[in-house]
Amino acid sequence: RIRKAWGRRVVVLATGDPMWFGIGVTLAREFEPGDYVISPGLSAFALAASRLGWPLADSVCLTVHGRPIELICRHLIPGARLLILSENGGTPALVAALLAAKGYGASQISVLAELGGADEGRWDGTASGWTITTLPDLNTIAVTCQPDHDAAPRWSSAPGLPDRAFEHDGQLTKQAVRAATLAALAPLPGELLWDIGAGSGSVAIEWLRAAHAMRAIAIERSAERVAMIRANAASLGVPNLKIIEGAAPDALHNLPTPDAIFIGGGISTEGVFDAAWTALKPGGRLVANVVTLEGEALLLARYREFGGSLTRLAISRAEPVGPHQGWRPLMPVTQLLLEKPRS
Repeated sequence: RIRKAWGRRVVVLATGDPMWFGIGVTLAREFEPGDYVISPGLSAFALAASRLGWPLADSVCLTVHGRPIELICRHLIPGARLLILSENGGTPALVAALLAAKGYGASQISVLAELGGADEGRWDGTASGWTITTLPDLNTIAVTCQPDHDAAPRWSSAPGLPDRAFEHDGQLTKQAVRAATLAALAPLPGELLWDIGAGSGSVAIEWLRAAHAMRAIAIERSAERVAMIRANAASLGVPNLKIIEGAAPDALHNLPTPDAIFIGGGISTEGVFDAAWTALKPGGRLVANVVTLEGEALLLARYREFGGSLTRLAISRAEPVGPHQGWRPLMPVTQLLLEKPRS
């Protein structure tokens, strides 16, 4: 509608700061900087922080307006302060239920509605004891995260989550290898990863947790594993993971150009490596892991052709041997890391 009115003066009325989860972000994406002027007002975050006496710089500012509520899960850390823009008046009850389900029922919740208006109001309680179901639609939720004594494990944002953090059927890049794989992929804010043969989705999920505004696409042929990937992504606070059910290389067509690619499965399938390498952005990284001799032979051939680095990861874990402890080796993993030339 704005484009149709081109040449005329158009005013878009928005609440608060249009550049903080607001319409200004969309306009800035669609138009050139010289085409518009943005006049920000007080944001809901600034008003809420001033009412609560919270340092805004030390608070996590989120929105679940038009976004999955599971985004909150990533930020459930004891003592963390969350400011959350609501979808509507029913959102606080949903947030409280999610917190309680995740073992954070003791968390303090304050709902601040109609901030800056004549009907401004505030409601306080705990997640487990929240009973208020009807509130003004224009509200902001403040949460001080407090785990229950029997809360679920707290997951770090550092790469290499424990294997038990994921639902899986055995097709999982194990913890130590996953940490090394994420280090090789070297995620940077805003970058896009293709996780080919995603299995449980562990690498793509940890990529999304690694930095701000990360993007990832998980490609997996098994419908059962696609369901596991979706559940893992929601549980670990990255429901924005895009999942493609299909087999590479056919499933790779028409996807956005990736900054990094991980091939954890299907490297021996005809055309997968070539399609991935062709699609990769110049300067991008490709990491492939294999455990079979046939896979090693393929990686060795690519190493001779393209260079890069070839690494063998051999992990052993202490396990009982009668009354004593001994080392139980896992299958060694061969890893190829390639960086695509910029020209």
